[in-house]
Amino acid sequence: MTHPLFEKHQALLEHALEAIARRGYWTPFPEMPSPKIYGETALEEGKAAVLGLHGQRFSLEGQPGTGEWIAPERSPYGVELNVSYPVSEPESLVAAARKAQDDWQKLGPKGRVGLLLEALVRLNRRSFELAHAVMYTTGQGWMMAFQAGGPHAQDRGLEAVTYAWDEMRRIPETALWEKPQGKNPPIRMEKRYEIVGRGPAVVIGCGTFPTWNTYPGLFAALATGNPVIVKPHSNAILPAALTVRVLRELLTEQGLDPNVVQLAVFAQREHTQRLVTHPEVKSIDFTGGCAFGNWLLEHCRQAQVYAELAGVNTVVIESTDDYQGMLRNLAFTLSLYSGQMCTTTQAILVPAGGIDTNEGHKSHEDVGRDLARAIEALLTDVKVATAVLGAIQSEETLRRIEEAASGAFGRVLLTPRRIEHPEFPRAQVRTPVLVACEAKDETAYMEERFGPIAFVVAAPDAAQAASLAERIVREHGALTLGVYSTRPEYQQTMVEVSWRAGVALSLNLTDGVYVNQSAAFSDYHGTGMNPAANASYADSAFVANRFRVIQRRWHVS
Repeated sequence: MTHPLFEKHQALLEHALEAIARRGYWTPFPEMPSPKIYGETALEEGKAAVLGLHGQRFSLEGQPGTGEWIAPERSPYGVELNVSYPVSEPESLVAAARKAQDDWQKLGPKGRVGLLLEALVRLNRRSFELAHAVMYTTGQGWMMAFQAGGPHAQDRGLEAVTYAWDEMRRIPETALWEKPQGKNPPIRMEKRYEIVGRGPAVVIGCGTFPTWNTYPGLFAALATGNPVIVKPHSNAILPAALTVRVLRELLTEQGLDPNVVQLAVFAQREHTQRLVTHPEVKSIDFTGGCAFGNWLLEHCRQAQVYAELAGVNTVVIESTDDYQGMLRNLAFTLSLYSGQMCTTTQAILVPAGGIDTNEGHKSHEDVGRDLARAIEALLTDVKVATAVLGAIQSEETLRRIEEAASGAFGRVLLTPRRIEHPEFPRAQVRTPVLVACEAKDETAYMEERFGPIAFVVAAPDAAQAASLAERIVREHGALTLGVYSTRPEYQQTMVEVSWRAGVALSLNLTDGVYVNQSAAFSDYHGTGMNPAANASYADSAFVANRFRVIQRRWHVS
């Protein structure tokens, strides 16, 4: 059975299906905030829309609530947000989701996919609004907030819908089963196959990428027939709330129960635990720290948990034929959004005897010193620095920066400094801290220290650097691994390290692509093979276990 919205967006879906098969560059959502693309007044209107919410109540008509309103967000830029959200009881949200699932189920795969494609198109039109919401709540710089919070997140949502459709379309709606009986008439049966969502899903957002990390699970769960309860980070509610509102408005337009998608804002942290352990909750998507992530994996046995946790992302430098390009690439990698990305490099392994480069042999000390200078050069101009660094999202990250700068983990190569933001005087902006240590100092660099903190680690030699990188990933997890080497045999060694450790590998990045960037429809974000994540954005495994096939059959003449 088809649906008008499916037909409307079928060409978009076909292009997306081709993209996940080819894995080349493709996006329907332009990443540049151009007035020619998004409209001459889109920037002003998006900013005004978000500022107009400040001090207001963010209502979600029809969603069960307790009557209490809270406004927990605090902007890293010092912007007064004071947006109030309705508080709900976990049990009420689950009950409403369970009730809404029946109509969502009856809509069928084409209806659900068509509606979600329409939602993504509408979200794209509101990218400037989403960008300001992301910027003010997370501390991302403007360009990153627009790209990662808008088009790139929408890409990831579309990618999840596409994989879901690709899996669901393999299952026929009907079949005529005819079994020969020799001289007797054959036994004939008609069979119908129904794709049924497993049940209410909970998607738990993080405080740094509230759309990019939320959209894959949100759209994968919805496409496969599950109502979703979105539980955003308490300091990044607004981007999720805007997304939920767009979906609810579209559901209402289509005559469906808007509680197919709900927003969970709680006054007490224990309510999140009550929600995720509810026996009716059948899947959970989580991005965040290991403590709560592992708690979810241990206690939510009734649900399938898709978890992206902490890790220690690593780069090995064995040799390079573009020393300055390598330094510039690493400097930007370490500085982008102040290292507050799950993919940012933390441990840089360099042989103690140094490396060969196009500028001659460089000692371990040279590499550390030159990298520190490259970071300083990148961040000399205040406008460039604030655009690249953004602002520090949490007090815990500020504490970690101070601890690293104190020399607690090794010799400080680059001391962090505070930068006064020309537009936001209360913004918490910090440059990276770079620390030198030995491979034996494992307590320093083998623990994720989220934020602009990196270690130049002296490994005994190149072979042991490769072995150490593998052990870091296998034991502590990582989403990214990088290597710089001019030797094909060493590159192959690192390729095999990436296979055994189960981590994506980047080789000799010196141009405009960085190890901490991940492109939808081409890059698999996470592998599910090491402790940093048990799933990938996105592949068939990310969607296929979110639904089941329920059949019915009867005799026909």
